Amino acid sequence: MLTDRRIERHQLPYFLEVFNRFTGKPIGYLGNISSEGLMLVSQLPMMLNVDFDLRLKIPGPEGDMHAIDFTATCLWSREDINPRHYDSGFCLLEAPAEYGQLIVALLQYFSFDPLQASA
Repeated sequence: MLTDRRIERHQLPYFLEVFNRFTGKPIGYLGNISSEGLMLVSQLPMMLNVDFDLRLKIPGPEGDMHAIDFTATCLWSREDINPRHYDSGFCLLEAPAEYGQLIVALLQYFSFDPLQASA
C-alpha cells in the first residue's frame, strides 16, 4: 500500500462542515484539502470504496451560504487521535470549478507569508 503522500495538502486551523448532498445532514468536517481530494473528520468511520455525494456550505460576503457540490470516493478511514473521531481520505471524482476556487481562497486566507510579515 502506498503511504508516501505525493500531493501537497494544506491543514486548516478551522473546520468547514461537510454535508450529505441529498439529505442535507452533516457528516463531518473538512480536515485538509487538495485539488485531488480531502480528509474528512467525523464521529463515525466511513465505508471504504463507496462514492459519496457531498456538499460544502461556504459563507458568502453578505452572510448567505453558497453550496459546493462534489462526488468523492472514500479510500481509507481510521481512528483520529481524538477519542470517538475518525479521519477518512477521499479522492475527488467530480467537482465544479468552485471547488478549485475554494482551495485558492483557503490558501490565501490561511497561508502565512513571512516576507509580508517582515514588511
